[in-house]
Amino acid sequence: MMRALTFVLLVAFLAAPHAQERPLPDFDTFAAQVKVHLATDEERQAGYMFVERRTEQRLDSSGQTQHESVKVYEVYPGLPGEERYRRLIEEDGKPLPPAKLAERDRERQKDVEDYAKKMENVRDRQKATQEYDKARRHYNEAIDDIFRVYDIQMIRREAIDGHDTILATLTPKPNVKPLTKDGGIMRHFKARAWISESDYELVRVEIEAVDSLSIGMGLLAKIDKGTTASYERRKVNNEVWLPAKVTWTAGARVLLLKRLRVRGIAEFSGYRKFTVDTSTTYATGASQ
Repeated sequence: MMRALTFVLLVAFLAAPHAQERPLPDFDTFAAQVKVHLATDEERQAGYMFVERRTEQRLDSSGQTQHESVKVYEVYPGLPGEERYRRLIEEDGKPLPPAKLAERDRERQKDVEDYAKKMENVRDRQKATQEYDKARRHYNEAIDDIFRVYDIQMIRREAIDGHDTILATLTPKPNVKPLTKDGGIMRHFKARAWISESDYELVRVEIEAVDSLSIGMGLLAKIDKGTTASYERRKVNNEVWLPAKVTWTAGARVLLLKRLRVRGIAEFSGYRKFTVDTSTTYATGASQ
């Protein structure tokens, strides 16, 4: 009798989560919110300084590392219209000599001063604004292409670092014509994405090439089918989702001659809000 009762209770326990599981959000409503919250890493990190540790490995045919390089950067917001400024501070475990750092700091200071003088010209300021607006329009068009190129399916709810996320699959639709160059690249990749249910933010993305992709009409490089990459974000100071780690593994033929298999890891830490009053001396070990 006790064994039978235990069995019944066990079955009830296993069945209960499925019976009580919340339904997934309405796709159209959820997708619309996600679209609003999509932003580039450059935009998200624009107001922060942080540390980036970048590892690049060359692999042999069995996946073993033949060569590895590691660089550590202090990263600061770039000048308008420019990429973020990476201040190399360590290479392969060896800090850069103070004299070399001072030389690069002087070069950067000169770039900043030259830019400030340039922006005193009204025409140059207008040109910079126009270039920003153009880049913004292109990005919005690429976002539209995500929803045009992919068949997106919400699969289930999963917890990541204490946050409820919605797992979605993105499969390229056949015979769909993208409107942007980025959309054309998307057609060569499938993806899985984990999206914060409460914040509508990307928490994790995994992509895989479904066929080979030529770059520069195949003259510069050709990325092999099966190339993979993953991307993770972390909620910093309980207020904003920022990149935490990016990994990629790829097989490629460069300049139609040399075949390479490479793996890369970029890790981001020590985020601090950046203002004109922020100290340029980075506090090692700053909280993430």
